[in-house]
Amino acid sequence: MGFRVGQALGERLPRELPAFREELDALKFLCKDLWAALFQKQMDSLRTNHQGTYVLQDNSFPLLVRMASGVQYVDEAPKFLAFPCGLLRGALSTLGIRSLVTASVTTLPACKFQVVIQKS
Repeated sequence: MGFRVGQALGERLPRELPAFREELDALKFLCKDLWAALFQKQMDSLRTNHQGTYVLQDNSFPLLVRMASGVQYVDEAPKFLAFPCGLLRGALSTLGIRSLVTASVTTLPACKFQVVIQKS
């Protein structure tokens, strides 16, 4: 379901923006514009190894803020990240980028999304 929602947002949001020339530009769009449209805040950091792997970090992810009250929820938190992973993958798909998106949580409410670009 997240993939389909991400596709729809990827079709609607970048209409007024010029076409993305590089993968990094598309990822910057996700971190700034898409995240702000969904969660009223930007991602906190975007890192890359310049070989097709990107790490997007949100230090206060809104879907995990309420869980931050107890450390017992760290093991349960990844279940709530399947939808946002699908959102990111769907938006990238609409922009013409095939990817694999995974999420991890080490401390609540922070989470990291790892985006691996799949070369055709």
